[in-house]
Amino acid sequence: MLRVKAGELDQMGLLFERHHRKLYGFLYHMLGNAAVSEDLVQNVFYRMLKYRHTYTGEGEFRAWMYHLARNVLADHAKKNRHATRHTDVADFVERLSGGTHADEGLQKEQEAATLHRALARLSPEYREVLVLSRFQEMKYDEIARVLNTTEGAVKVRVHRAMNELKTTYLRIEN
Repeated sequence: MLRVKAGELDQMGLLFERHHRKLYGFLYHMLGNAAVSEDLVQNVFYRMLKYRHTYTGEGEFRAWMYHLARNVLADHAKKNRHATRHTDVADFVERLSGGTHADEGLQKEQEAATLHRALARLSPEYREVLVLSRFQEMKYDEIARVLNTTEGAVKVRVHRAMNELKTTYLRIEN
C-alpha cells in the first residue's frame, strides 16, 4: 500500500488479488447478500485509492483495509435503512458443503443454513466481531485496531457473541 500511496497505482491490482476474497467474505457474512457484497468490495478498493494518502504504514494494512470496509458497510446501511434484508444461503452453503454422501451434504446444508440464520440474528456488533475473528481469522489485537478499542474489550465481545450465537442457534434448531 505504501507503493500505491507513492504513486505506483499498478500495485493496486496486487492488493486486490491478495485481499479481495477475505474482504468479500467479511462483507458477505455481515450482509448475507452475494451481489451487494461484490459491489461493496469494489467500493472498498475505490476508497483505498481515494484515501491512499491517509495510510501511514504504521500498524497492519489489514486493519486499515477493514476500517475502510466498516465505513463502506455503514454508508450502505444508511442508504438502505428501509430495504429488506436478503439472505443468500445458497452461496454460504456452497462454500461450506463438500461432503461426498447425499445425506452428509444435506445435513451440512441444514447446519449451514441454521448457522447463517443465527448469525444474521445477532446484533451487528456481535456479528462483526465473530466474522473478523472466526471467518477472517484475525487476531484480537488486529480486531482491536479495526474497532478502535482494546484487545480485552474484543475478547469480551467475542465471548459474549459466541454465547449469543450458541443460544440463537439452539433456539432455531429446536
